[in-house]
Amino acid sequence: MVNNICPEITASKPGHLGSKKLPGLKNVIMIGENQSGMFNWDEFMAMADDVSDDELLNRQSGLSAHDIVNMQYTSGTTGFPKGVCLTHHNILNNGFFVGETMHFTDQDRLCIPVPFFHCFGMVLSNLACVTHGATMVLPSEHFDALGTLKAVESERCTALHGVPTMFVAELAHPEFGKFNLSTLRTGIMAGAPCPVELMRQVLEKMNMKDVTICYGLTECSPVTNQTRISDPINLRVETVGQPAPHVEVRIVDPDNKVLACGQQGEVCARGYQVMKGYYNNFDATRETIDSEGWLHSGDLGVMDAKGYVRITGRIKDMIIRGGENVYPREIEEFLHTNPKVENVAVFGVPDDKFGEQIAAWIKLRKGSESTTDEMIDFCKGKIAHYKVPRYIKFVDDYPMTASGKIKKFVMRDIYAKELGAIK
Repeated sequence: MVNNICPEITASKPGHLGSKKLPGLKNVIMIGENQSGMFNWDEFMAMADDVSDDELLNRQSGLSAHDIVNMQYTSGTTGFPKGVCLTHHNILNNGFFVGETMHFTDQDRLCIPVPFFHCFGMVLSNLACVTHGATMVLPSEHFDALGTLKAVESERCTALHGVPTMFVAELAHPEFGKFNLSTLRTGIMAGAPCPVELMRQVLEKMNMKDVTICYGLTECSPVTNQTRISDPINLRVETVGQPAPHVEVRIVDPDNKVLACGQQGEVCARGYQVMKGYYNNFDATRETIDSEGWLHSGDLGVMDAKGYVRITGRIKDMIIRGGENVYPREIEEFLHTNPKVENVAVFGVPDDKFGEQIAAWIKLRKGSESTTDEMIDFCKGKIAHYKVPRYIKFVDDYPMTASGKIKKFVMRDIYAKELGAIK
C-alpha cells in the first residue's frame, strides 16, 4: 500500500502532475517481516488505537472520491514502465461494471490466479468481487496451472480469470482432462491479445460458456471494452466487445480525426476511468491524453456500426517490411490455427534490405515436433507472401512480465543479436 506519494493534477491541465515531493514519512506497508523504513501490517493496524472518532470523521470529511488511491505501474511490454495515478472513482467503478457485465452475484466463486499488484487482479478480480459480495479463491502464491485447475474443482468455482498464456498453460497441462470444471460459468480473458482459437477452446473445453473478453489498459483503470455474455460466439471470439458502461470509445486517424465504421485507426477512450496522469511525467501524460480528454491507447482497431471493436494490432508493434505495413497479431492468429502450435509471438527484426523482417517464436504443444520449413509451408498460399515469417525459432518459454505478458522488445533485441543484424 502506498499513501500520499502521488502529486495531484492541476485542473486546468488534464493529466498535469504537480511537483510535490515524497514526504519524509514511512509510506509502504509490508505484510510479513518488518523492513527498514516501512510499517509492517501489525504496526499499521495498531495505529488505529491512537485515532479518536473525531479525528477519523475529520479525516473522512477531507477525502474525495477523486483522490489518487493507487499508483499502478504499466507492465513494461514495450519499454520502461510508467506510474499510472488512479483514483477511488476510477477503479471502484471499473470493478463494479466489470462484475455487472459478468452478471456477478454473491453466489459466484471466482478463481484468481492473476496477481493483485496488476490492474487485472486488483480491479477486474478483487473489486468485482468486493462490489458484488462474491467469493475470492486464490489458488497459489504464484501462477501454477495445476494449482488453478485443482482450485476450480475443489472450490466449485463459477468463474476464472487469466491472461491468454495462463489459459494456454491450463489447457496444455497433461492432467487437464482429469478435472471436473463443470461448475465454471463465466470469467475473463484479458491482459494481452486473445487468439480466436484459444477462446474457442476455453468455451468448449473449460465449460466457460459465458466467458468474456475485456480490453483496455492500465491508464483506463483498466477496462474500456467488454463482451457481454449474451453476445453471439462470433462476437465474443473475434472482437473485444462494445464500450463498457459510461465509457466513450472512438477510432481516429494519425491526425486525430474520427474514422468511419470499418476503417482501421487508433483506439481512443474517454470517461470516468481515465487516469489522472503519469507520476512525475507531464510530457508522457500530454502525449497520451489529448486536450479533449481522450486517452490514446496506441492500439489499432476497427469498430462496426454496433460499436463492437476488433483489435488489429499495436502501433509500436507494427512491422514495416519493404514498405508494407505488417501487423503481428494477424500472423499470430493464423499460426494459432496450426494444431501443433501452443503459443506464438511475432515481431520485427532489423534487416539491411527490407528495413525489417518478420520473426516468429513458436512454442509447440507437448509431444509435437516441427521444422522451420514445415511452418513456412503452412503459411504459404494462406497469408500474403510478405507476411510469411522470414525467421522462425522454436522455444520453450518467452521473456515475460510479472503479470504474464510477453516482452516483445526483449525478444527483438535478443534475436537481432543472434541473427547478427546488430552488433
